[in-house]
Amino acid sequence: MTPAARGLTSAQVAGARTNDVPRRSSRSLSAILRANVFTLFNLVIGVLWALILIFGEWQDSMFGLVIVANALVGIVQELRAKRMLDKLAVINETPVRVRRDGAERLVEPRQLVLGDLILLGPGDRLLVDGEVVESDGLEVDESLLTGEADPVPKQPGDGVLSGSFAVAGAGAFVATKVGTDAYAVRLAEEASKFHLAHSELREGVANFIKYLTWLVVPIGALLILSQLANSADFRTAITGAVAGIVTMIPEGLVLMTSIAFAVGVIRLGRRKCLVQELPAVEGLARVDMLCLDKTGTLTSGGMDLDQVLPVCDDQPVDAALAALAHLDHRPNATAQAIRTRYPEPGTGWTATETVPFSSARKWSGADFGERGAWVLGAPDVLLAGGHCYDRAADLAATGARVLALCRTDRLAPPGAATPGDPEAPAVPVEPVTHAAAPSGAYAVPNGLEPVALVTLKQSVRPDARETLRYFAKQGVTIKIISGDNPAAVSAIATGLGVPGGERSVDARTLPQDRDELGELLDAHTVFGRVSPRQKREFVAALRARGHTVAMTGDGVNDVLALKDADLGIAMGAGSPATKAVAQVVLLDNKFATLPHVVGEGRRVLANIERVANLFLTKTFYAITLSLLVGLAGVMFPFAPRHSTLTNALTIGIPALFLALAPTYERSEPGFVRRVLRFAVPAGVLCAAAVLLSFWAAHSDASTLVEDQTAAVIALFLTTWWVLVLIARPLNRWRIVLVGSMAALFAIGLALPFVRDLFALRPEDLGNDLTAVGISVVAAAAISAAVKVAGTLRT
Repeated sequence: MTPAARGLTSAQVAGARTNDVPRRSSRSLSAILRANVFTLFNLVIGVLWALILIFGEWQDSMFGLVIVANALVGIVQELRAKRMLDKLAVINETPVRVRRDGAERLVEPRQLVLGDLILLGPGDRLLVDGEVVESDGLEVDESLLTGEADPVPKQPGDGVLSGSFAVAGAGAFVATKVGTDAYAVRLAEEASKFHLAHSELREGVANFIKYLTWLVVPIGALLILSQLANSADFRTAITGAVAGIVTMIPEGLVLMTSIAFAVGVIRLGRRKCLVQELPAVEGLARVDMLCLDKTGTLTSGGMDLDQVLPVCDDQPVDAALAALAHLDHRPNATAQAIRTRYPEPGTGWTATETVPFSSARKWSGADFGERGAWVLGAPDVLLAGGHCYDRAADLAATGARVLALCRTDRLAPPGAATPGDPEAPAVPVEPVTHAAAPSGAYAVPNGLEPVALVTLKQSVRPDARETLRYFAKQGVTIKIISGDNPAAVSAIATGLGVPGGERSVDARTLPQDRDELGELLDAHTVFGRVSPRQKREFVAALRARGHTVAMTGDGVNDVLALKDADLGIAMGAGSPATKAVAQVVLLDNKFATLPHVVGEGRRVLANIERVANLFLTKTFYAITLSLLVGLAGVMFPFAPRHSTLTNALTIGIPALFLALAPTYERSEPGFVRRVLRFAVPAGVLCAAAVLLSFWAAHSDASTLVEDQTAAVIALFLTTWWVLVLIARPLNRWRIVLVGSMAALFAIGLALPFVRDLFALRPEDLGNDLTAVGISVVAAAAISAAVKVAGTLRT
């Protein structure tokens, strides 16, 4: 072994630069603090808090304490989520094989150093840039970087880039750029750490905040001028203006959104489910189409060699299978199953040329000199018909994975045109190669003589049937996509009770046109012989038809489809490349975790929509009140302490419970439209009830505090009714929630010290009953408006 092939020495490693890259799944403590403390709304509320502390009474400054509590709760929840994500991210990181001091060893990705000799095999993801020094038929897929779909053969001296992954063969390269110098990190640094992908919910909340910020400034100025012009003293004017402006700000909306996401991540983490992008939680709620890869998802990842059925009696079938299976020192599941039956390769079987398996080629082979060339692969790729072909089809119809072992004089030379469709998927064998070439560059050898059929058994996951039944009940359509023989896939699907499972489609017969492909995908459930490129096209065609598509997978042939899907879900036992591009990783490798994953996404999104309805109703009644008060030139109908009380009982406390409540509703697009259709009419009607109650109570004999008390009663009753509507369907705990809020308000009116603290004087029974009557009418109007708008599920 040359010095270069021995890799770095321990002394060289100790002084070399490490591969230090931020984790994708979480953000730093400083970023969390900035996000929860240094916000525009916190700045506005902080200024208003200071004004009240200087010019007003301390009881009216309690809204500032709520903001402090909100920030603390948000920080604590995000830190909890960060700890969970970081712990799971460490579990998810696949060790990297390197050669140091002449010996192979596994190291953590962050322990890679500049100059390391990194070893590659099928499915390995390249984490750093480098130069190839060894190639045993190494083929690298760079499509995630370049968009080019065909794998690229790599020879010694060729460069390789981080972000690509090996799909066939084996090799080694020397790391030339690590950490933030690596190509993928420089190209898109945010892809290697915490980042927020597209999220309708977050964009909707951000738009609400942006537009409300523009509204608060002019309306707030109008309110301040109005209160200064119509108040007997400066202190009362400032207090009234602050009450209106503070109520306009939906300060808890962003907090509740963050808490709901964070708690969702924590709950999923407890089920050993790693969420690598927070908006993936939102995607879970919208999924209506789930594409399942059969192997490793519906079936367990491993397999056992079942039967070896010779076709010719005079051929060394066992020896040939053993020789082919032992070509790769990193066998995949198929080769490993054959190795278990044949633990030694036998003597006299030395390969002079080999062709590696790839998902696009669907066969592998080797030339053993005088013993001839032997090929192992999918029968319908290697065989043109005949008795052996028909027998293989019969075996596949039982659900078995079938391989054909064939013999010929020699392998086709690299670069020959491959006849037929090179993308016909099938059998997962992964022998290594000594000659590099693109996946389609090896022709199926001429003159293949079938020698034996090989069957492998795969066990169906015991939880698969129940999991599929759950998705059917939840309205999620299942598509089973596999590279195996369509008959074999159909047998598995039928056994699991999948509707339409008996009508499988051979993907090699599908049209290229995306619209036609989409129609066929909608009409059928089971697809066999699907190539990696076709999996990607399936996802694109389904998305083009308006579906929200989730894709599960575990193999390197699933990478591109996972990347393009609305939600990519990788199995924990999958390849490093698969887990790297997925948004969600099932670390326990359990298919039964998927219902919990989807359920958690639905809970988060449906509850955030409920909470948004609460907060934005408050915002719109405050805007309406401020506009009317400012234009009419009258006093604001309540003080900051009044809004603190009503907001706590009708929004703040209930929102904490509603944001975390279970729900099974699948979310539909149109979050912003639905929220506005509810919050605007509800807010306007609440404001009308408050102003009417305030004006009805006003007289020469009444005091401002008594008038404001009538307005506060109307404000509580109308916003409490909004809470009742949003909390539907009313089960036991929700009835207790809304009932306890009403009871707390009634107790507050009855207790003298609470009345003094919140400046409430319910001493004019006539005014208070008038406020109640107005509120009842307003509640009926709100119910009618909601029914007409059709914005809430009941």
